Amino acid sequence: MKALITSGGRGTRLRPLTHTQNKHLISIANKPILHYAIEYCADAGIKEIGIVHSADSNAIPKAIGNGSKWGVQITYIPQEAPLGLAHVVKISQDFIGDEPFVFYLGDNMVVGGLKRFIEAFESNKSNCHLTLAKVKDPERFGVPEIAGSRIVGIEEKPSKPKSNFAVSGIYLYDKTIFEAVNNIKPSARGELEISDAHQYLLDKGYKVTFSEITGWWKDTGKPYDLLEANRLILDNMSGSNEGGIDEKSIVTGKLKLGKGSKIINSNVRGPVIIGKNTVIENSYIGPFTSIYDDCHIKNSEVEFSILLEKCKIIDVHIRIEHSLLGSDVEIVKAEGKPATHRFLIGDQSRVELL
Repeated sequence: MKALITSGGRGTRLRPLTHTQNKHLISIANKPILHYAIEYCADAGIKEIGIVHSADSNAIPKAIGNGSKWGVQITYIPQEAPLGLAHVVKISQDFIGDEPFVFYLGDNMVVGGLKRFIEAFESNKSNCHLTLAKVKDPERFGVPEIAGSRIVGIEEKPSKPKSNFAVSGIYLYDKTIFEAVNNIKPSARGELEISDAHQYLLDKGYKVTFSEITGWWKDTGKPYDLLEANRLILDNMSGSNEGGIDEKSIVTGKLKLGKGSKIINSNVRGPVIIGKNTVIENSYIGPFTSIYDDCHIKNSEVEFSILLEKCKIIDVHIRIEHSLLGSDVEIVKAEGKPATHRFLIGDQSRVELL
């Protein structure tokens, strides 16, 4: 079995972070989202992985490499334009050949990995096996119509969903999926929809089965989804300490502290992960916070947030929470008079002031 992972898309709902980096390389719990997808495939015993990426950027191949880090072989498949998930499958036919494969959306995260879905696909001798998750907003996703234990229809982003399930970003196929993607037509938005390919398989009488995701699953397409995925991963994290914690600091709960990092006269309540060469000084770090490498937090409070590398928060006297800070962001108290707010803010940023 092979795996096919997506890493394209514009990530418009995560701007301004995605103005400067691919959304699949944004870190959750100090690890790029795409790493989780590769790890899930490697843990399931898959050795050959195709990653579909935007043809106009080499950011993904440069960041991920040849796969040796995970004991897999990675083939990169450029996509000229974001023309739909079924188009991703279509352009990957030469890589997949006649083998069954996992199709994994690289910005999705699921607890427990892939093995149980692969086992269900193989034991049912399915042509297509879908993973379903109950969601509050099914209209954002492909939505199945279920009769008894069977899927009888699938609709992409319906205005009136026929169930409260979303088809999540993990699919398993045999070679019949190529018949489907080569026969459907573009939708009204000009894309080859994967839901239309699934409906084709149903209409032609192919065996389409499903598993319900009973743990957590996250499509990390929006800022709060990133924070929630971060929370879920930290909640299942094991603590470790490769840095230094002075005797004046209080640490409760799980903490993963990176090499060269220091906690000085501070209160840290886990679960918290702190990367390498980061200094926390006279500060409070609350639960479900990820702080990446080379950051400095002094005389400030941070909780339920993600800070990417080289962030600096100095003398901020209102707690920062539910926040996503990109690389090399500085939030510091202004010196001098008059006391003013000064901003340099990119497109689609959000700032709340008290």
